[in-house]
Amino acid sequence: MKVLKFGGTSVGSAERLRRVGTLLPANEPIIVILSAMSGTTNALLEISELAISGKMLDAIEKTKQLEDKHLKTADELFETKIYRKRGEEFVSNLFQRVLHKLIDGFGQAESKEVVAIGEQLSAGLFHMLLTEQGKRAAYIPALEYMRVDKDAEPDFFYIEQNLKRLLHANPFANIYVTEGFICRNSLGQIDNLGRGGSDYTAAIVGNAVHASEVQIWTDIDGVHNNDPRYVDNTSPLRQLSYDEAAELAYFGAKILHPLTIQPCRVKNIPVILKNTLNPSDEGTIITSTSTTSGIKAIAAKDGITAINIRSSRMLLAHGFLKKIFEVFDTYKTAVDMITTSEVSVSLTIDNATHLNEIVNAIERFAQVEVERNQTIVCVVGDFLATHKGYAAKVFDCLREVPIRMISYGGSKNNITFLVDSHYKVQALKMLQQLFHNFSVSKPKHQPLDA
Repeated sequence: MKVLKFGGTSVGSAERLRRVGTLLPANEPIIVILSAMSGTTNALLEISELAISGKMLDAIEKTKQLEDKHLKTADELFETKIYRKRGEEFVSNLFQRVLHKLIDGFGQAESKEVVAIGEQLSAGLFHMLLTEQGKRAAYIPALEYMRVDKDAEPDFFYIEQNLKRLLHANPFANIYVTEGFICRNSLGQIDNLGRGGSDYTAAIVGNAVHASEVQIWTDIDGVHNNDPRYVDNTSPLRQLSYDEAAELAYFGAKILHPLTIQPCRVKNIPVILKNTLNPSDEGTIITSTSTTSGIKAIAAKDGITAINIRSSRMLLAHGFLKKIFEVFDTYKTAVDMITTSEVSVSLTIDNATHLNEIVNAIERFAQVEVERNQTIVCVVGDFLATHKGYAAKVFDCLREVPIRMISYGGSKNNITFLVDSHYKVQALKMLQQLFHNFSVSKPKHQPLDA
């Protein structure tokens, strides 16, 4: 069984929904996971924010506008009057639920229920389209099998058991349509896996059904060797290892959710990134195998805050680092990079929600300086110790860029450094020279997991 996920731009209109239907493999069982139509999640979040702030009339007006967009999609999507009517009724019923939530009282729990409507709309309409076309399709609601535990981690046992139950309950089907992103939490409430979480859904589902492959369909030809939004002449990478893809996703490659790799790596499931708008392109395949050594790709992660912690008591002081990280653990804030000297520690975070509390706690035993608007730039490849000269070539390219922090050696798959966000584009463009001036070795097909 294969798992295919289609993102928001891939399902962003009636025409694109029909195109997705033509991309499904025939005569083999598949699970199709859909994101909300492009722009829908943002619109639902805006509606929720308006409602929570008491601007109910504005929230209702935005809801009507979004309903009209989906009614228009339903009218254009179907060939027959009966299915156009069914589609319009389906859309209207879901938006009536939103309006009732707005009128009956609104909080964070209701907000997550409203945001979940986006995926339910696209999955429901697409299932109707396949049914109208006479295909053997079944709809399996994500809220009946996708659940996270009290730590917001996937409950894999629950997911596998309930997903298999739903699949077995529809033996006639060979296409199973479901929602990405949405789930239930440990209390049974409607929740979600975070922005971009449909990729994560696909990986979790692939793990649960022992899929032969997981396909992620977007609007770009796989992972590029640099960010095409800022750098000209980038090119797609045809193969990456799990480790390399995970590094790129975590450090800014927008095409893939950072958590997607691990569930597939555990079961050795290939992940294939494809372009809905150019399906003949081979895309990028992610497996346990690395095909080349050296420098492969560059990514950048914005919104970083650097925290410098200094204390003369740190010198030879046992337990100082433990005290620091206990503070970050208390506020459930992950650290991206860390460097140390005799009397100071510099580290970065990408979630500044609890920054003030963290700073106040650390200031009880050290001096703290904070730098905002930083960017982590990550150069990804196979940087084994025997491959000499790669780090030198990276930093030789960056002679004109002030570098705040460097992390090298913690992973054989990346060199990361911190710059002020003002220098991000300059750094990306200068590093692009690596792909013109430096030839990586020929493919060796070295299994990284061996």
